[in-house]
Formats: sequence, C-alpha cells, structure tokens
Amino acid sequence: MINLRCVSQPQFPEGFVEGAVGNLWEPWMREADQLLDDDQLLNVVYEALVGRPPKSRTFGRLGVPAEIVVRMLLLKHLRNWSFDELEREVRPNLLYREFTRVAAGIVPDAKTLGSQARALGPEVIKQIHQRVVALAVENKVVQGRKMRVDTTVVETNIHYPTDSSLLDDGNRVLTRLMKKVRTLAGAMGAKLRDRSRSVKLRVLDVARAARSKVPQSQEKLKQAYGKLLASMGRVVAQAKRFSKEIADGIKRSTGILQQAALEGLRREIDTMVPRVQQVIKQTKARVFKGDTHADGKLFSIFEPATEIIRKGKAGKPNEFGKMVKVQESEGQVVIDFEVYDQRPADSDVLIPAIEIHQQLTGRTPDMAAGDAGFYSAKNVTIAKQIGVKRVSVPSRSTKSAALKREQKKRWFKKGQKWRTGCEGRISVLKRRHGLNRCRYKGRKGMIRWTGLGVIADNLINIGRVINERKKSAE
Repeated sequence: MINLRCVSQPQFPEGFVEGAVGNLWEPWMREADQLLDDDQLLNVVYEALVGRPPKSRTFGRLGVPAEIVVRMLLLKHLRNWSFDELEREVRPNLLYREFTRVAAGIVPDAKTLGSQARALGPEVIKQIHQRVVALAVENKVVQGRKMRVDTTVVETNIHYPTDSSLLDDGNRVLTRLMKKVRTLAGAMGAKLRDRSRSVKLRVLDVARAARSKVPQSQEKLKQAYGKLLASMGRVVAQAKRFSKEIADGIKRSTGILQQAALEGLRREIDTMVPRVQQVIKQTKARVFKGDTHADGKLFSIFEPATEIIRKGKAGKPNEFGKMVKVQESEGQVVIDFEVYDQRPADSDVLIPAIEIHQQLTGRTPDMAAGDAGFYSAKNVTIAKQIGVKRVSVPSRSTKSAALKREQKKRWFKKGQKWRTGCEGRISVLKRRHGLNRCRYKGRKGMIRWTGLGVIADNLINIGRVINERKKSAE
C-alpha cells in the first residue's frame, strides 16, 4: 500500500531539527518545501505509484509515501546524485531528512527508489512539471509577458560509436545471453561456440589498420572488416539457432521458474539480433560501398533511439542523444520542455512554443525571443497575428532594408540580450542538474531524466524569487 503523506513516519521531537540545523536551510529551500506540500502535485505521484501492482491500494505492507518519493527524486536531481549517493547523503543529514519528510524514519534504499522512479512515466513527469509551473503563475513568479526558447542536446549514456565497437558490443551481448541459456538448458540442442577471442582480435586489427595513414592501410582495413563481419555473421546465426531451439522446446528446463527465465532470454536474443544485423548492414554499406547514410542507422545497440545531432559546435561537432526544447518565461522558470523523437527544424518550434505559453500562463507574450534558427517570415507573421507584439528573432541572411532597420531598433537588441539568458539556463541545467548526459535508459528514461532536472531547477528559481520578494517586503 502507498501512502499519500507520511502520517505514519516516526517524527523527531518538536523543535529538535529546527534548533540543530535551522540556519543551514538555503533560502530557496524553505519556499520549495512549501511548494511541494501541494495536494494536487502529490495526488499525481500517488496515482502513479498505486497504479503499478494490482490491488496495491488495499493489500500488502505500507510502501514509501508519495510525499517522500517525489522529494527524494527531486533532491537527487537538485544535487545531481546517483541513487546510491542519494541514500548515503540523506541517512546522516538532519536537514535532508527534514526536507524529504523522512524525519526519524528509515531512508528508502537505492533499489527501491529506482523502481519507484520508473513508475513515474513521461505523462506523470509532465503533469508534475505543469503543476509546478501553475504554482509559479499563482505566486506571480511568472506573469507570461516574455518568452524565450532554445534547443539543446541531452546525450544518451553511450560510448562513441564506431562500426567495430558496435559489432564488438553485439558479440559480447549475444554471447553472454547464449551462455545463460546453456547454464539453464544444459547440453541439449546446439552447442555454444564462444567466438569472443577471435572477434576481439579482429577489432584490434581494424583499430591498427585505421590508425595507419599509408595508402595500403585502406585495403588492410577492408580485409580486417571482412573477417570481423564473417565472425559476427556466425555469432548471429548461432544466436538465432538458440532462439529457435528454445521456441521449439529443444532447449528447455525442468523447473517452471527456470523455463520462464529461458523464455525471457529468448526474447532478449530476439530483440538484440535485429539490432546486430542492422550494424552489420550499415558497416558493409560504409566500408565496402562508401555509403554513410544507411537507412535506420544505429549508434548504439543498447539505446537504439539515439540520434546524431550536429549543432555546429567546434569542440563537439557530433552529439549523440536527443534534441530537447527549453522554453522560459520571467523569473528564469522553464515553463515547458520537450524531448523530440526526431530532431525538428528550429523554425518549426517557435509557433507551437507560443501556443503552449498561452495555455500555461493564460496570456500571449508581449515579446517572443529566439536565435536565428527560429526565424522565418511565416513565423513572424503568424506570431504577430496571434497577438505577440514584438518578435525578437533575427534573420542573418536578409536583404530587406526594412528588416535590417527593424533588427537595429533598441527593443529588438534588448530582446536578443534577454534571449542569451536561455543559453545560460541550458548551461546550468547541464552542469548543476546533469542534463549533459542522461543516466536513465530508453525514451521514457530520457523524458524522466530531463523533466526531473528541469523541475529541480524551477524549484530553486521559484523559491529564490519568492524569498527575495519576502525580504524586500520586510
């Protein structure tokens, strides 16, 4: 059973924590602590947690209260900790125990927190974020007069992809799965031949040939790749044979649990084989045909949705991950974020961003700002039609004298100066909240990682503004 609030948690004696660590609270934390007491926000988390196992509302032992779950997860992303670091830091710290509402109770372990985090899907994260934005609007931290938008890349947690390293990954995973099948099914059916050593040697041959700059090295590189692909073809064929024999009942186990584990291994093999085959296909196309744009190109067999994104950075020309939109209003509050399945053109993002701003803040912004990538004459026209008074989005290649004069006006330049703050916000999200690289898996994990980082940053900024307002009123 899951509690909404931690009514049954053991509490510290009244005034004990305040006397011990009262002066250690950061100013924004007091305000964020009050914001997180919102019943509507907690109900969203509660419904997500009780929706996991059937009958969890009425049967079983009491689970971790929703209030503790959301506060622990947000503290994790506030400090950019791992789950193990979160557990280790909260246990001895009176301030963190008070903030997370654990108080004198038992701190949930890292494994429990990880499973509860996975229960908060993309829709739940979006609802939590929208509720935090609504609280910012209610507290007049966000008035909705201005809007700025930018895009960035959140990288997936993969190594730099090369054809040989991807093939090596495929061999390693398929061989490991087949060894587990052999352990459960014994010697029945086809025997396992471990080709890990030969594949590793072929990968080293590829690396040596690729480092050489002499003309003959290209032929050696093709020969090394040919041998590597031949070995990988045999590994894939053997994995497919193992999967078929499990399905046909040739490889089987006497125990029910072991047989269920075998079926699970078969599904994993059936998932990985097409990915490895795709890597083989794209390797042949690149090495032997010179085609670097193979259909359905994979950059990781573990994160198949990863895209290669080039944003013109000198230090990092290629980034591997997902494009993310970051949209701000006043008070440095990110009122909307979006993780795109496929990278859109920036110019296609501006008008939907203005419409979302209207929905969340209840008004059309007086000014909308973005960099040159968001510009199109159509965007400027539509933005003005829906009520935006000033559109500060530059056109670098314009030949129109009137447009050049418009871009030299004071309001336009002030809008561009304000727009650059979005780049600073992205930098803070990456450095302080870990949005440089996603540590969660899959598309849902990417949205959860990005969303929790954005919500954590919003809590700091909303709390800071409310605290400064109270100080100035005193």
